[in-house]
Amino acid sequence: MKQVRPLTITDAQLVTPEGVIAGALRCVDGAIAALGPNVAAQEGDERLSAKGKLLAPGLVDLGVFAVDKPAFHFGGITRAALMPDQSPPLDLPSRVNFIAKSGKPDLWVHPLAAATCALEGRELAEIALMQDAGARGIATGRRWISDSGVMLRLLQYAAMLDLVVVTHAEDGGLTGEAAATAGEIATRLGLPAAPAEAEALAIARDIALAELAGARLHIRQVTTARGFALVRQAKARGIAVTCGITPAHFMLSDLATADFRTFTRISPPLRSEQDRQAALAAISDGTVDVIASGHDPRGAEDKRLPFADAAPGMAGAETLLAMTLGLVRDGVIDTVRAFDCLARNPADLLGVPAGRLVVGQEADLALVDPDAPWIIDRAKMEATADNTPFDRQGTQGRVLGLWKGGMRVVG
Repeated sequence: MKQVRPLTITDAQLVTPEGVIAGALRCVDGAIAALGPNVAAQEGDERLSAKGKLLAPGLVDLGVFAVDKPAFHFGGITRAALMPDQSPPLDLPSRVNFIAKSGKPDLWVHPLAAATCALEGRELAEIALMQDAGARGIATGRRWISDSGVMLRLLQYAAMLDLVVVTHAEDGGLTGEAAATAGEIATRLGLPAAPAEAEALAIARDIALAELAGARLHIRQVTTARGFALVRQAKARGIAVTCGITPAHFMLSDLATADFRTFTRISPPLRSEQDRQAALAAISDGTVDVIASGHDPRGAEDKRLPFADAAPGMAGAETLLAMTLGLVRDGVIDTVRAFDCLARNPADLLGVPAGRLVVGQEADLALVDPDAPWIIDRAKMEATADNTPFDRQGTQGRVLGLWKGGMRVVG
């Protein structure tokens, strides 16, 4: 799907890397050709008035577990980096190549190659061949690689290929089959629990090996105060480490599990209120680089079970933008920083020419009304499953229009 006719969007609040500015944006042949207060439509252009709403880069969702186009489009997502935990796993070039083409024509899907064969954490997969087939990064999947020798070789190999390694940071020897974070809430509920220190131990090991290998390391989800402190210290030392978080971990604490509702059974499990406050501080001070949905839709067969037996995961694509804009309304971050976390930084990690409103970048655009109120209702969700922990919660921020490469896909 190619853009045939130039498009000019006027009367917009443009979310640029330098700030939010009033003006217009013009895109030609799928790329941003001009933007700013003095840009005007030319003869033959398709014209659209933004009516003073935000015009931002389309979201780049780093680390989803399923390609769910209706949910992504609802949430303003134009690119999704797919985790290798598929059936079968993305551990062969042919599988990666198929996924890299699967989103066309109205969504970019960027596969993350499996770090090891069958994601078993033992033998490195054919990473270079998968990069040639379209992989934009390497991921350990839902699990941490416990063998430090394997992890070091992975990081060294990734450094040679200049691929980011996306890791899950929980020491599996400590977490086992735990469904909750050890503490007062888990004890009262009688849930199998693991100490929050499982995250810090995994992060400390992976950062040390990344420094040794000179590799780029992205910790997909950091959720504890100790974890954020380790990432903060590593960045101060100049190590190429970044980290992400999902809205569930900055919006909810383990108190949300008190009614045993399995939609709050996620991975990593919800943490203490102290850790949640640490997450907000880490987002505010720039320690957190990426806010992602962790989109992992689970059907009734996986969720209508006792809490400890239910599969972890949440359908997060539709609520990602609104939950992040809530941080802006609360004064935690500003609008530019919000879209840095949602689009610019994940695009940079993946090495794709998107995620920011800059001349020459792909015209992946989202027209957003940040103040539009709505109630999250799992019965009306676009996702293939309705397992959201935010059901019946009021929020603000809706996508009015979405463009991929200058071609409209929503609105």
